Amino acid sequence: MSRKIWVFDTTLRDGEQVPGAKLNLYEKVEIAQQLKKLGVDIIEAGFPASSQGDFNAVKAVAEKVGNTSDIMITALARAVKADIDSVYNAVKYAENPMIHMVLGTSDIHVEKKFNKSKDQILQIGVDAVKYAKTLLPQVQYSTEDASRSDFEYLWKTVEAVMKAGATMINVPDTVGYAEPEQWGEMIAKLNYRMKNVDPSVLLSVHCHNDLGMATANTLAAVKNGADKVECTINGIGERAGNAALEEVVMAIQTRGDVYDVFTNINTKEIMNTSRLVSSFMGLDVQVNKAITGDNAFAHSSGIHQDGLLKSRDAYEIVRPEDVGLEDMELVLTARSGRHAVKNSLENLGFNNFTEEEFEGIFEDFLKLADSKKEVYNHDLYVIVESYYEKTHTNNPYKESYADQFYDIEDLQIISNATFPSASVKVRKGNDVYKASAVGSGPVDALYSAIATITDIEVKLVEYNINSVSRGKEAIGKVKIIVEHEGEKYIAKAADTDILKASALAYINAINSVIAAQLSPQSKDKVATV
Repeated sequence: MSRKIWVFDTTLRDGEQVPGAKLNLYEKVEIAQQLKKLGVDIIEAGFPASSQGDFNAVKAVAEKVGNTSDIMITALARAVKADIDSVYNAVKYAENPMIHMVLGTSDIHVEKKFNKSKDQILQIGVDAVKYAKTLLPQVQYSTEDASRSDFEYLWKTVEAVMKAGATMINVPDTVGYAEPEQWGEMIAKLNYRMKNVDPSVLLSVHCHNDLGMATANTLAAVKNGADKVECTINGIGERAGNAALEEVVMAIQTRGDVYDVFTNINTKEIMNTSRLVSSFMGLDVQVNKAITGDNAFAHSSGIHQDGLLKSRDAYEIVRPEDVGLEDMELVLTARSGRHAVKNSLENLGFNNFTEEEFEGIFEDFLKLADSKKEVYNHDLYVIVESYYEKTHTNNPYKESYADQFYDIEDLQIISNATFPSASVKVRKGNDVYKASAVGSGPVDALYSAIATITDIEVKLVEYNINSVSRGKEAIGKVKIIVEHEGEKYIAKAADTDILKASALAYINAINSVIAAQLSPQSKDKVATV
């Protein structure tokens, strides 16, 4: 019978240890609410003894998110009375609170960090668990740096704290030193011994990614009997990060034939959670990251696109809908093949080409793709119209598509603390429009000015900017998501002038909306230059 794997999320504690990723109280509570919606079993909300601010945040999470018994709220303590008291006083407001403490077991930690004997460290741990048990029934004990510990001393510690009352034993690969096969063997030995002492005590793992094996080590532990996994959203965390929750969960779900376990995670909330964490912490997700990266479900190779259009399972082992995305993304580039381009054209209503006509259109597509890198639906409209204007006296597509879309001709932005403003000149066909606006900042003013001209009501859902090169001539890449009449559109643009890139991205989004209106069956979710 398939067994349950408990999911312990430490985004708000270990994840927050990333330099520059500090969260305020409101942000912690918001992320915790989303983690609850995601379906995690346990939220580690912080390290209360570290500051009054973190204590208050953990307390707020316990009160506002831990107000039902279906989720456990915990926080980290060192194995000292003051820390344990701090955790207790912060999490006690939850319906289902737990105290989590950590103490090293490796020779390096015992001898060099604590400068004590192994017996002294073991006794400190036992005393700490006994004290914590007088406060709460649920106590987790973490054997820090377990992957570099002497196994028999590690087991001696685990057995002692179990007998002292620990209800969960967490075995961390603190520095990402473990290797999946060896780690799995160690977990199997621990699991066998623990179940013989007290089968009700959960065995947990906490893996770091210093050698890029955090997810692999976590899954090896699951395969060898671990009951609980500790993870973070997007794999964020100290140094190279932690095991990514979304990777572990989707691997378990996708390879049920291997693991034969399940979690209570609502996978359709994965992307919402990833985006919230990324936004609040200011940490961009690596574009090619598994599950939550921008390119995880994007396909640009002609061979792959052809296979996907014939059968989704040719190149897709996880459905994007299962993690909260609407669909896979076929990105039209110079590497795209004829099948993908023809499919995109048919979605726009262009399906009466002769073979010669399509080859001419495809040739024009490749020329544009070489210069723009990526091509989207409103480009295809213009390509088709331009082709027929060049080759046919009577254009079968009477409507002038080029006149439907907007282009930025010029812009001027004044940025200051009191009166940010923007002026833009935009072309639509043969008509040129000008507008000016003020806003709360330069981008807000810029987008307000463009919106005045286009008169298309969109809601800016997400705005991201990052550098794609270095030096004074660095190129800034802007990615936005806008919403229009319940449909979301992604738009991107790049330029050495980030405000120009912002304007181009917004115009691309507007043009995507127009392209969708011209062809109701098209959603046009990819827009970039």
